[in-house]
Amino acid sequence: MFRSFFFSRKWMHWSILGSALILFATWYKVELDVKINEWFGRFYDLIQKALAKPGLITMSEYMAQLTTFFEIAGVAMVLAVLLDFFTKHHVFRWRMAMNDFYAANWHKVRQVEGASQRVQEDTLRFARLMEGLGVSFMRSLMTLAAFLPILWVLSEKVTELPWFGQINHALVYVAILFALSGTVLLALVGIKLPGLEFNNQKVEAAYRKELVLGEDDANRAAQSVLKDLFDYVRLNNFKLYFHYLYFDVAKWSYLQFGVLVPYLALGPTIIGGAMTLGAMQQIVRAFGRVESSFQYLVNSWTDIVELISVFKRLRAFERQIQEA
Repeated sequence: MFRSFFFSRKWMHWSILGSALILFATWYKVELDVKINEWFGRFYDLIQKALAKPGLITMSEYMAQLTTFFEIAGVAMVLAVLLDFFTKHHVFRWRMAMNDFYAANWHKVRQVEGASQRVQEDTLRFARLMEGLGVSFMRSLMTLAAFLPILWVLSEKVTELPWFGQINHALVYVAILFALSGTVLLALVGIKLPGLEFNNQKVEAAYRKELVLGEDDANRAAQSVLKDLFDYVRLNNFKLYFHYLYFDVAKWSYLQFGVLVPYLALGPTIIGGAMTLGAMQQIVRAFGRVESSFQYLVNSWTDIVELISVFKRLRAFERQIQEA
């Protein structure tokens, strides 16, 4: 899964240099996000100033701020499109490297149940999931490194929390504790999902294999056999739906409540009139970035579950190659 791409001279330009380019572009996107956060502070302060006294700002000042946002957002949009295009090619090269290795060893594992699915489908899913999760993980780290100092400085204006009283740099601690509590909660709630996803692929592979064999052999894929195999598919899927039901309830309840957390923490400061509208917008956005960075596992848990399942299947497949 990894050696065929990252430790191959053939794929070095795509694996090493390509990954470095993706990380650099991701870092630059974070820097643009920081600039947009600063823009929000200036823009909303300008709006507050304009609403406080008519005619205090000019139309040219107002348009200048909108133009600044357009310039930053335009660069971010172009970068996002190009990065997404390049990442797709990078993922496919990773899949090609895995495919070449498995195809070269096909004679050793062609009898393994679901072998065709491992080579054709799981290589694509594994490369795509690893790339997506890897990029989002690095983006979370970079965002945290960029916005945590900003939130630390902005938190100097917020010295009091509801029900807790005076706490210096309170918002930083609120973001960390809320994100960690959500991560632990969803890890406990979703602990059964990786095993269920793995079982689901096993029963799906068995059903698919019988159908494929039935295309060339009239003695295979009898109605009674297909019914039994599909019953396993149905039961496992229904079990999976049930466990995802309470997992999704916990996940979306937590994320929706998270929208209110910065405003709850800012309550005494807002009521006391101790900050401007622009400062509040900067704090809320910076808090959201720091919180989402700490919530990497929360936001990615479904993909992580799927990746664990795919990894276990491919690892078992590679063990068969090694044993052969």
